Amino acid sequence: MASQEHWNLENGNVKPLSKEHRHGHGHSHGRTAHNMSSQSLRKKSDLSLVSKVRIGLLRQFLTNLQEVILGTKLSVLFPAIPLAIIAQIYSFGRPWVFGLSLLGLTPLAERVSFLTEQLAFSTGPTVGGLLNATCGNATELIIAIFALYQRKVDVVKYSLLGSIISNLLLVLGTSLFCGGIANMSQEQKYDRKQADVNSQLLLLALLCHMLPLMFKYTATADTLTATPTLQLSRASSIIMLIAYIAYLFFQLKTHRQFFETQVEDDDNNDDVSDEEEAVLSFWSAFAWLVGMTAVIALLSEYVVGTIEDASTSWGLSVSFISIILLPIVGNAAEHAGAVIFAFKNKLIAMFVVPLTVIVAWILGIEMNLDFNLLETGSLALSVLLTAFTLQDGTSHYMKGIALLLAYVVIGACFFVLKTPIVPNANILHLGAKTSSGTVFSA
Repeated sequence: MASQEHWNLENGNVKPLSKEHRHGHGHSHGRTAHNMSSQSLRKKSDLSLVSKVRIGLLRQFLTNLQEVILGTKLSVLFPAIPLAIIAQIYSFGRPWVFGLSLLGLTPLAERVSFLTEQLAFSTGPTVGGLLNATCGNATELIIAIFALYQRKVDVVKYSLLGSIISNLLLVLGTSLFCGGIANMSQEQKYDRKQADVNSQLLLLALLCHMLPLMFKYTATADTLTATPTLQLSRASSIIMLIAYIAYLFFQLKTHRQFFETQVEDDDNNDDVSDEEEAVLSFWSAFAWLVGMTAVIALLSEYVVGTIEDASTSWGLSVSFISIILLPIVGNAAEHAGAVIFAFKNKLIAMFVVPLTVIVAWILGIEMNLDFNLLETGSLALSVLLTAFTLQDGTSHYMKGIALLLAYVVIGACFFVLKTPIVPNANILHLGAKTSSGTVFSA
């Protein structure tokens, strides 16, 4: 009976776990819900024409080119990359540079996931898991570093916050909605162990984000300065990085069975075995990964440098573009795959955000974890709504609708919000002004 099975949410559908997975003895080359999230976007390459090339090196290069560039359904967006570079070189409209760069980042993010998965076949599950955890957030991290370098601290905060909220509400909501519609005649249940660990990490990250904000509003007038808030943020970032390292040890060593995806299904064994075969050698995958990371860095620099011009030209606030548009386009692979609990969301909250604070510290830039009241409130309610959604271990389309509508409401909030971006403006005053102009903070 379907109601008596253990299930796993994957690619928008709830699937029964294999016997090996239920007992924790499966092996998957370090493959997790994260690096399998975009398999629905991949397509098998036809190498019949390439195999006729007689020159060995040329044949190998063409084979790799076909697997990497044409092996995804997002390959139609690759032309946006040279177009963005041409638009930048010849000084076309800067909003065009921004839009083309965003489109170009979309397939690159999905291909990085594919390449790290290929490396995992050669490095083993532990190193492969570390690669997936690090490179899976490469796009967000690179954009954040370039924004920091240009002293656009608010853009960094908005983009990282948007990535977390997008994965929590939009990706998970799409997964639950599509899975519920496709399985309306069955009671869908899934293993709660991974969801419980994820919820704990997110609540810990939320606590670290809320403390600087609460500290600012509860401090007395004598201590209400930027320095204590900055120090608290840096301490909280170190704590989050420690929790992230502990989580990696938990995931990759002591409790791997919680996170391994199903690698054996009696009904679809042939399809899964095809996905398990490496199509690139270690050094080929490594070279492509380095090259694509360099291109991501170039396009990220274009995005950060032109975001204000795009905001002015399109009539959208920088906050809306950073919180809503950037994550939707940058994480299109995850949105299309509709994966379980967006494996990236906790990594962004527990790894990318605190690492960005530490990098800013090294660069001498004062970036704290005070994301202001509206932004932190949106994050808090998103985390709580997600935790309540996953607590009972069941799935249906109504849960997906609730999450999607919550994302729409948050998007509408930042769409109508026209607060200008002020560099290094991290203090939000809530209260009224006296006739002399003094602000009484709440």
